[in-house]
Amino acid sequence: QVQLVESGGGLVQAGGSLRLSCAVSGRTFSSLAMGWFRQVLGKEREFVAGIGWSGTGTTYADSVRGRFTVSRDNAKNTVFLQMNSLKPEDTAVYYCVADGTRWNARGAASWDFWGQGTQVTVSS
Repeated sequence: QVQLVESGGGLVQAGGSLRLSCAVSGRTFSSLAMGWFRQVLGKEREFVAGIGWSGTGTTYADSVRGRFTVSRDNAKNTVFLQMNSLKPEDTAVYYCVADGTRWNARGAASWDFWGQGTQVTVSS
């Protein structure tokens, strides 16, 4: 079983930045594709970003491309989401996800493992 623990969420003003981290245990980290989703209460979970096993392959939702950067440190079993130029519409619970196969899957059902989520609130 894979355990994912997110941290780094909080309250920030529009235009500000936050860096989310996700610590992974329970499986060889370099064998896992990693990603981030977000969810607003009452709405479906939305794909944010994905990253491949070595970190060279990345993909982003159109709504965050150019503002968010996903990265991973395989030596520390951690994946990151650097969020810059934040907007109020980025407010959501952000989830770290992991899967053994695809790193660019955009459907929530394609990801096997989920963290508990961390709240990000962007004030206007």
